[in-house]
Amino acid sequence: MGYFTGIGERPVTLAASPSIVLAFGPFDPSGADGLPADAVTCGALGCYGLSVLSGILVQDSTGPESAQALSPELIDDQARSLLEDMPVQAFKAGAVYTPEAASVIAQIAADYSETPLVLHLGAGLLPTEDAAEADADEALHEAILELLLPQAHITVVEHHLLTRWLDEGLLPRGDSDADDPAQILIDNGAQWVLTLGQPAPQGGLINLLLGPSRQTASWPCLPTQPRTHDTAGLTATALAAYVARGNDMRDATEQALRYARQALEHSFQPGMGLRMPRRFAAEA
Repeated sequence: MGYFTGIGERPVTLAASPSIVLAFGPFDPSGADGLPADAVTCGALGCYGLSVLSGILVQDSTGPESAQALSPELIDDQARSLLEDMPVQAFKAGAVYTPEAASVIAQIAADYSETPLVLHLGAGLLPTEDAAEADADEALHEAILELLLPQAHITVVEHHLLTRWLDEGLLPRGDSDADDPAQILIDNGAQWVLTLGQPAPQGGLINLLLGPSRQTASWPCLPTQPRTHDTAGLTATALAAYVARGNDMRDATEQALRYARQALEHSFQPGMGLRMPRRFAAEA
């Protein structure tokens, strides 16, 4: 029996039991991102998606308005209940909303260190002008970088966010003397880093994969359609699915970028806001 992703890939044969991806993230009622979107992406790529809820968003197609965090105890209970029941081939960590939640996910990743973790860095931080909330966001940012980043096998992040964090002092250099923010992440404990939309030396933008011993690979970053959601969360989930299926890091990255690009090329606009990537469609 053949299985189609419906966005330009060749069919793959269904396994007796699909690879399992466990995603940590929020419930986004619009389906633009978060756990509902992760489940669809996993299904489109032949995997079975498990969900651990980190928060609940108030969001429509224009973007998030607010987030309600779940307690770290509840996040831990959800994850460990699933992990004691089913074998998981990859983790994906999306948005978390408290330092304690980041710590819990980091501990789970450490306890299951043989299971690759794909981290979407930068997810879940909502704009705020409140000083207390800004301080809380900074503490969360520090917890993610200090606790969760070193547990991740690969981190996916938009280049413009890394540059902004470096300029604002939110990306500590530590002992790194690098100028490239992705290399600073490597020097601070990241294993692999995929930066999306990084300026290329010859001009234009690329998606750059940086790994151990300064291994690199790059792919053209094609301009997305206007008014579409960013590709980082979509790419991170697809990457987790390909890693769960046994692809090595370079091949998983290439396949995930292709999937994300094609999903955006087939995007649609269900509401008055942004266009949504078409993560799944059957094809005869």
